Amino acid sequence: MSAGIPSRDPPPGAGPDVELAGGEARCSGSWTAVQLHRVERRLAGIAWPAAAEVVVDCSTVEALDTAGAALLQATAEELERRGRRVTLRLRPEHQALLEMVRSPAPAGEGPAPGPPGPLAAVGRRALTALDEFLAMLAFVGRSATAGARSLAQPGRIRWRSVLHDVQAAGFDALPIVGLLSFLLGLVIAYQGSGPLARYGANTFVADLVGLAMLRELAPLITAIVVAGRSGSAWAAQIGTMKVTEEIDALRTVGIDPLELLVLPKLLALVVALPLLTVFSDSLGVLGGMVMSRSELGLRFEDFLDRFVQAVRLSDYLVGVGKAPVFAAVIALVGCHQGFQVSGDAESVGRRTTVSVVQSIFAIVVVDAAFSVVFSWLGI
Repeated sequence: MSAGIPSRDPPPGAGPDVELAGGEARCSGSWTAVQLHRVERRLAGIAWPAAAEVVVDCSTVEALDTAGAALLQATAEELERRGRRVTLRLRPEHQALLEMVRSPAPAGEGPAPGPPGPLAAVGRRALTALDEFLAMLAFVGRSATAGARSLAQPGRIRWRSVLHDVQAAGFDALPIVGLLSFLLGLVIAYQGSGPLARYGANTFVADLVGLAMLRELAPLITAIVVAGRSGSAWAAQIGTMKVTEEIDALRTVGIDPLELLVLPKLLALVVALPLLTVFSDSLGVLGGMVMSRSELGLRFEDFLDRFVQAVRLSDYLVGVGKAPVFAAVIALVGCHQGFQVSGDAESVGRRTTVSVVQSIFAIVVVDAAFSVVFSWLGI
């Protein structure tokens, strides 16, 4: 269906009408909803010519509303379904109105897609996970670039923010980390005291508590606590700043959000987490000593004598050496999820939860990788 622009002015008319002259239908009058019932009966009674092309001249139509435009469009579509080619001649303002009410042709439309099957759902989740992984790698790369730039120019590092984050993520976490480590040492000593007492190996409880706490449990439980406490808080903080467009404002004034928000947190946690791990080691061993004295009657002096013989310096350094890596994982995952917040408060909560889950998962995976590497190296 094509449309042409006539060169003549529309004459006035009282009501809508259609006159058929050869292969051309001339429309006149006011095609509005108030008077449209007249022309509907007129159109129903017209014997349209058998010509291949029909011209519908609407250049003399005085007024046209959406009802009249819809009637013209329906008439043209009906003629086209009968095998005729329809040409509409309209005034420019009426042509725009007809385009507005014109409905898309249903030809070629396929059936609505159904819900995805199980395999498609798995594929979509895999692609989503891959996109998240690639986005995380890109964030790590940008953070590394910003860190290298700050190390090359130490004056760019915001030391006040670093000290504030050391206090928030390190010093303020001492009570909860110490309590959990002390209780964990109690539990390990209690669970091991029964089997060891049956074989008369009471003093070997120091081996059990020392190796378990220093190599694995102290750094792991400390990292998990910090991930749930500080990593989630950082994700929520950055996410809220993004919702309130503070991140965009920082970029507008030329401040790199990574240097202001990510690097101080990363540096602070790399410093604080090893210190928290040392504190956790001490409280865990203390808990083991208390339980050994209670359940096995083992004096503190005997426990410490066996502890010094059983635990090597390398065992202690293995646990403390994991802490900076765990710190980097927690800070990067938490900050990355904060930057992924999109638009609303619900997204802040969702990304905060994801940051905790991903941080704990990544910590366990990294710890397992450390165990495999240390096994190969014989450490």
